[in-house]
Amino acid sequence: MNSENDPSEQSGTLYIVATPIGNLEDFSPRAASILSRVSVIAAEDTRHSGRLLQHLGIRKPMMALHDHNERDKAGLVLDKLAASQDVALISDAGTPLISDPGYVLVREARARGFRVSPVPGACALVAALSAAGLPTDRFLFEGFLSAKQGARKAALERLAGESATLVFYESPHRIVDTVREIERVMGAERELVLARELTKTFETFYAGAASRVGDELEADPHGSRGEFVVMVHGVSDAESAMGKVEIDRVLGILLKELPVKKAAKLGAELTGRPKNELYQRALELRVE
Repeated sequence: MNSENDPSEQSGTLYIVATPIGNLEDFSPRAASILSRVSVIAAEDTRHSGRLLQHLGIRKPMMALHDHNERDKAGLVLDKLAASQDVALISDAGTPLISDPGYVLVREARARGFRVSPVPGACALVAALSAAGLPTDRFLFEGFLSAKQGARKAALERLAGESATLVFYESPHRIVDTVREIERVMGAERELVLARELTKTFETFYAGAASRVGDELEADPHGSRGEFVVMVHGVSDAESAMGKVEIDRVLGILLKELPVKKAAKLGAELTGRPKNELYQRALELRVE
């Protein structure tokens, strides 16, 4: 229950408004109503969002709020909220803060007691998962993988034994390299589903073993166009448990003859698991 002096009772509301990821008909009447009555709209790209507002027949003052200026611009938004003005935050497509700007603003708005209200709508990762045919009782969203090959490989190695469905966003010019890296790190038979151009005219799903998906993607003349959601089937609990037992068995034998660092290096070669993971486990086994 709000107290009499609660800022949320005396100030504006920050609305977090999801926008379409492709099909403009996915924009909800409530979202359109919110945008039509707020005092100002904070947008990731005002030119891009301006086309959406034009389509909706909405004319409102806009301000740019993106990754490079969010810390500077957040104060302006907070001042408007303090002056009892409602503000809507939108990104180029989908739900703000999901691999998009807004975290700094929302956190600071909440810290100052302002009301922050979500206006749900399209979200690429949820849309992709709903149609992928992969387990959704548990999933791990990792956003965009690193553009650097070494860091991307290290991230995939860290996640290789995860039992939850893995979800990434990927750009068209890196998608083939990412799929091939998944194939190398997690195995050619690991099940993948790629969603491309969701809700748009050329919406496409690629599904199957990692090696087959990679081949299909390379064979498709449109395979490196549009934005992608990459979904990877996690390992089963049984596979995960068996993997840990095998790692301990291998390390147990090696540690009888070798120091920890050498045992981890050789163990990684024998099991295909990341060297850092085996090094940490070898240290634990030494203590035990």
